[in-house]
Amino acid sequence: MVLYTSPFPNSFLSVLHSFSWGLIFPCYWLADRLVASFVPTTYEKRQRVDDPCYFHALCIIITTPIYLALLVASLPFALIGFLLWSPLQSARRPYIYSRLEDKNHANGATLLTEWKAAGNGKSFCFSSANVCLLPDCLARFNNVFNTQARAKEIGWRIRNGASRPQIKIYIDSPTNTSISAASFSSLVSPQGGDSTNHTVNSVIKRTTSVEYKGDNSGSNNGEDSREDKGRTREPNEGEENSYIVCINREDNGHMSDTETDAVDGQAHASGPAEPSPEGDAEISKTPNHKHKEGAYGNLDSCSASRESLVKVHVGDGTVDPSTVKNKLLYKASIMKKTSVWKKNHTDETFDHEISAFFPANLDFLCLQEVFDKRAAEKLKEQLHHYFEYIVYDVGVYSCHSCCSFKFVNSGLLFASRYPVMDAAYHCYPNGRGTDSLASKGALFLKVQVGSTPQDQRIVGYISCTHLQAIEGDTTVQCEQLDMLQDWLSEFRKSTSSSSTANPEELVAFDVICGDLNFDNCSSEDKLEQQHSLFIQYKDPCRMGPGEDKPWAIGTLLDPEGLYDEEVCTPDNLQTVLESEEGRKGYLVYPTSKNHSSSQKGKKASLKGNGRRIDYMLYTEEGLYLEWKVEVEEFSFITQLASLTDHLPVAMRLMVSTGEDDP
Repeated sequence: MVLYTSPFPNSFLSVLHSFSWGLIFPCYWLADRLVASFVPTTYEKRQRVDDPCYFHALCIIITTPIYLALLVASLPFALIGFLLWSPLQSARRPYIYSRLEDKNHANGATLLTEWKAAGNGKSFCFSSANVCLLPDCLARFNNVFNTQARAKEIGWRIRNGASRPQIKIYIDSPTNTSISAASFSSLVSPQGGDSTNHTVNSVIKRTTSVEYKGDNSGSNNGEDSREDKGRTREPNEGEENSYIVCINREDNGHMSDTETDAVDGQAHASGPAEPSPEGDAEISKTPNHKHKEGAYGNLDSCSASRESLVKVHVGDGTVDPSTVKNKLLYKASIMKKTSVWKKNHTDETFDHEISAFFPANLDFLCLQEVFDKRAAEKLKEQLHHYFEYIVYDVGVYSCHSCCSFKFVNSGLLFASRYPVMDAAYHCYPNGRGTDSLASKGALFLKVQVGSTPQDQRIVGYISCTHLQAIEGDTTVQCEQLDMLQDWLSEFRKSTSSSSTANPEELVAFDVICGDLNFDNCSSEDKLEQQHSLFIQYKDPCRMGPGEDKPWAIGTLLDPEGLYDEEVCTPDNLQTVLESEEGRKGYLVYPTSKNHSSSQKGKKASLKGNGRRIDYMLYTEEGLYLEWKVEVEEFSFITQLASLTDHLPVAMRLMVSTGEDDP
């Protein structure tokens, strides 16, 4: 299958499309600004408390006639542009595939060799997030604004969270091979360069902010790469950006004052993180930037947290901590409080947590509601610093392929560190209400993640979707789930080059990510909760229809509280969500006929821990028979605090081959 690198099959149509959109854009922009001026967010309302009340009204009185006059003047040009633009959509391709052109930072081919080196298996990390990148006037109805600046900041936070080094912990104990749930410590990984593995004796306490100032293999920042190239060690095969910490339990789990002071002192000596190259005035308008150097550290730094502690093994050696005291490259912040949320739910077979950062070494990213084209370009530019392959501008426009007229695309975006082999998009034809104006659908992708010693390709399937959003449309959502299953089955058949007798490809995983717009606890969503999709695919957060696991929390935030001081930074939001009372105040809960959704903080009688509408599903069906897929960790992520009204989710899968290590 040919991947489409441009929206049109030839340059003439592309130029004609650009010309038509150039005629439409002034009218579109003026209408957006006019409506946006009448829809303030709670952040803007609070900012105006100290200003004279008549000043804002005066601005509106002055600007509204200007906007209206210019809007009327641009309408004839917009009409001409629309008459050119609309028929062109019949020739438009359903997505744009972007691959990083800078070969110095492209590492997709290198990643493919890791499967052979991994021996008995390999883990893959997936994440999904609804980022609410709508035109500004529409985004304000969700209490977020400044879409263009938010797109840059979202991309910046994702790539810096994902590019942190992955810390592996080896516990020096023959009996205890699990991480203590009591607390976590600031795990300070030493600067490498002259050895392969670095260890440091410490106990485990909770870590929320460890700033990483190192080389990112996927970064496009040539200057930073050159600076860090000589001082960051090359990881072992299959251990990219990995560091090893040895936990010595002979001291009965206590860190001495000397060790604590050494860690804290060396961390501060490392200096501040490097500033963001995106430091333009526009970004400073977003509310979260007032905390940039405050509550949770510099946003421009790569930050580590405890979700990077993904593997626990038994260590058989001890290392003198003095060998690493002078090699620290990180700025650590030692947190004193314990992780109560994780402590109360230690009976799960895999790690689960509320994390302030995206997982280290994130492999695949699925985003929803990237509707604004300019924001999509800014987001893509940021993500390309880490992800080599991106599929964006997914969907159809006008009356092409779907029953109703589509004004915006599907809002789906997919980013990968591994090469994309095939891609397909389908539009849901049964959208209703305002959802029918967007070409919501499903994006299906086939990626190559490695090869066997016999040169058989190892592939994986990932599906990204966004279902009908209007509440009460149970039938519509179930029909869309049916179509999702059928389309995925067709995609796998059409892209498979293997036969039972001669398997040229081995399927390692099949994952579905997206915003399904229904939860597993609401009584109104019973039909969706019992859909056959949840028989074929497993939900790590789900115990059964209508019941989530105790540690699972909602992913839909209360828009009214996005800019409250308690939750406007990743660390603050993480702290609030780890508390049951905090969740009641800032998550949207399932509502009933006898309970008003506006009763903030009075949801204790409601079932569950909030509306979890963002899903990560996986299946063991259709994979290579001798392999086994298990969830290694699951995270609810707060790194996009104040930038969107959804919590991103992440899942790390371990694909075990059953073979012995080489």
